[in-house]
Amino acid sequence: MKHTNLLLLHGALGSEVQLKPLQELLSKDFNVHTLNFEGHGGRASNYEFTMERFADNVTEKLQTLQLERTHIFGYSMGGYVALTLAKKHPELVDIIVTLGTKFNWTIEAAQQEVRMLNPEKIEEKVPAFAKRLHELHQPNDWKEVMKKTAEMMLALASGKRLTNQDLQQINHKTLIGIGALDTMVSVEESENAATQLPNGTLQIIDDVKHPIEKVDIQVLATIIKDFIA
Repeated sequence: MKHTNLLLLHGALGSEVQLKPLQELLSKDFNVHTLNFEGHGGRASNYEFTMERFADNVTEKLQTLQLERTHIFGYSMGGYVALTLAKKHPELVDIIVTLGTKFNWTIEAAQQEVRMLNPEKIEEKVPAFAKRLHELHQPNDWKEVMKKTAEMMLALASGKRLTNQDLQQINHKTLIGIGALDTMVSVEESENAATQLPNGTLQIIDDVKHPIEKVDIQVLATIIKDFIA
């Protein structure tokens, strides 16, 4: 499997740095690559955030690496980008594994997420998180990253989301992973996505919460390897 390519995609407000421990673990079995979506991890962006834009970032990365296609692991938003890419450019994608990807982008769900993306409140109530975001995104302003992310979530709710019909057109072998303790993403929406995907499988992972830093990466690496194998 060592000659098999695997691309790891980070989540919203995240950067490739968060996936480095997973990359190291998986590099014994795959040629593992990561990237920062534009506007994240210090990478510049003059555009609004959209899943299509981030899918284009992946296409550009594959061109740069001269890869014809790759397996993808997408954490949270990264999983959504992987599926968006698979729909747009099916020939570039092999097997997809997602973890903690939110599919239920109703207006209510988006507004609930956006309420939590208040930079001033975060600075005041969770200064350690604000500091972490500053470190992840400098020299970019993390507050701008948060604002653009909130706008993207509202756009998803207003019709930019993947519909059941879209998912039904994605034929790639896909694992929809969801932590049993995830409070941001429901088992129901994950199960629905896995059911709509023609080759979708649902896996509920015990004792796993949403934040990638809290996931046991040994367990995650094994799940990815087993599914791709």
